[in-house]
Amino acid sequence: MIDRPKYLETLRTYRDVPLVKILAGIRRCGKSTILEMLKSDLLKDGIREYHIIFIRYTSEELDDGMKAKDMYYDIKTRMADGGRYYLLLDEVQEVEGWEKAVNSLLENADTDIYVTGSNSRLMPSEISTYLSGRYVSIPVYTLSFAEYLDFRKNPSLPVRQMLNEYLRFGGFPIIALGNFDEQSSYQIAEGIYNSVITNDITRRHNIMNYDLFNRVVRFIIENVGRTFSANAIVKFLKSEGRSLSAEVVYNYIEWLEKAFIIYRCQRYDLQGKSVLKTQEKFYLADACLKYCMMGFNPKAISAMLENVMYFELKRRGYEVYIGKNEAKEIDFVAVRRDERIYIQVCRNMPEESDREIANLLEIRDHYPKYVVTLDELASGNINGVKIVHMADFLLSSDY
Repeated sequence: MIDRPKYLETLRTYRDVPLVKILAGIRRCGKSTILEMLKSDLLKDGIREYHIIFIRYTSEELDDGMKAKDMYYDIKTRMADGGRYYLLLDEVQEVEGWEKAVNSLLENADTDIYVTGSNSRLMPSEISTYLSGRYVSIPVYTLSFAEYLDFRKNPSLPVRQMLNEYLRFGGFPIIALGNFDEQSSYQIAEGIYNSVITNDITRRHNIMNYDLFNRVVRFIIENVGRTFSANAIVKFLKSEGRSLSAEVVYNYIEWLEKAFIIYRCQRYDLQGKSVLKTQEKFYLADACLKYCMMGFNPKAISAMLENVMYFELKRRGYEVYIGKNEAKEIDFVAVRRDERIYIQVCRNMPEESDREIANLLEIRDHYPKYVVTLDELASGNINGVKIVHMADFLLSSDY
């Protein structure tokens, strides 16, 4: 088992705090392994093993259709004596009304509770009033580049060559740990995608026209890193002789978000200092999800560079927006408490960089500004704008 220390550090921060710790993210992003890490950490700190209750709710040993009351009494019977128990509950969305059981355990027993899940039932918008104000949400993403290097442990390859591999194969732990070729890697990613679509979307929402739904999904994936609206998808489908209302498209997008396949990035008006509700961008939970459906195209990698940067900023605790500065666009405005950084992402210097730098220089404030690129010669400072190779940015805490 390879540790993911940032998640462990976060869990240590919240240990024994009377809140339910909710780890949520796409299937196979490593949530179960993080619970295993937590169990090892608890044991190392002297917690007795029988006071750590680890249950996977996808296990064949558990009854189908388990309800909240069944869950509650099953856990209570495992608490054989007094003292604090640590509950590590994996994929709890499989239990109907799990929040009610967890809330009762939080109130009526000496417990410290950690749960994981892979769909909307773990999102703040759908967690019932039972846990209102009594939980902390910890998003779990696929591997960062730094984590990918730990998983791959291939010292014979230069870091920048490993970045090319990361961009091509993505960050699902199961792929990073294996020695798979491109076809096998994409088959694994496709299996993860199909599992999410089947279990968390089409079955739950009773989607009857799967072909039309899949065409909407493909449109979104094809347009990662571009602004578009539901109406744009409706017009596109109409051009193909298909009919779908904007309301249904909005539902599809929302369901994809709640299954953690896509993430919404809103625009921020730098002049009006407000978040805009139109022409948002969407990013994929992992680049491999695009390649497994459409193949890898090195000529179309720019959007996926943005995809990688978006999640790196999210991992670092930033709120991330697209910047709108009058008619100009800034790829990312990242805000964390009183901090702010501006980032433009481009593949090459200098062909793409003049516009990127010019857009940043029009922002009249003192916050750091970066152009992040794959160009091998990337370095330096142009009128206060720092030029950084993507590998350096992803591996450094200085940015």
